[in-house]
Amino acid sequence: MISRPFFSPLLSLDGAIWCFSRMECWSHGFIVKVSGDADQVLAYFAVSKLGEPPVDGKTDTDPEGLTAAYGKWASAVAGRLQAGGLSCKVLDKEAFQKQMLEKLIWISAFMLVGARHPGATVGVVEKEFRSEVSSLIAELASAAAAEKGIVFEDAMEDRLCAYSRAVAHFPTAVKEFKWRNGWFYLLSEKAIAEGKPDPCPLHTAWLKEIKVI
Repeated sequence: MISRPFFSPLLSLDGAIWCFSRMECWSHGFIVKVSGDADQVLAYFAVSKLGEPPVDGKTDTDPEGLTAAYGKWASAVAGRLQAGGLSCKVLDKEAFQKQMLEKLIWISAFMLVGARHPGATVGVVEKEFRSEVSSLIAELASAAAAEKGIVFEDAMEDRLCAYSRAVAHFPTAVKEFKWRNGWFYLLSEKAIAEGKPDPCPLHTAWLKEIKVI
């Protein structure tokens, strides 16, 4: 988790909200559920521990960086991040929502596969359990696209695996279920309740395997 002091000068920007996955957003130190029109920043940088510099979300597939901002203050936030040595691009609403869902797919897929293999870091998942995480990414992407009526850009798996290589040392665990994997599990519950097939059967099976549900 990035420390509050890092955010303080940025969060003063008229309520800009920080998102680390689709529904896990920060406003002045609190996790909040945001509306689609709120100013938002999708952070693809991280700090492994207090006092260390942030690792920017630049990858071999996205050398310009993955962090993105949307809304009234997007350019101002991007400018401050860039002044601090971090990348940030400004996106329109549709592009931002797609990237936000991609980040949710990344954290849900890599954390769940890693949890099946105790001690595995994000990098280990990408290198040693690529087939597992690839299958899960495809499943979650299909479910998210159907739910939101969108079409993701090609090569999502390559982008998400490239980001995993950039933050390879990060540990894995299924945490904050409601804000991450829980979004997909709700889609499963909804479909089953309506007598339809589970759109995320692999995801559901692996959640049961590690006794999260």
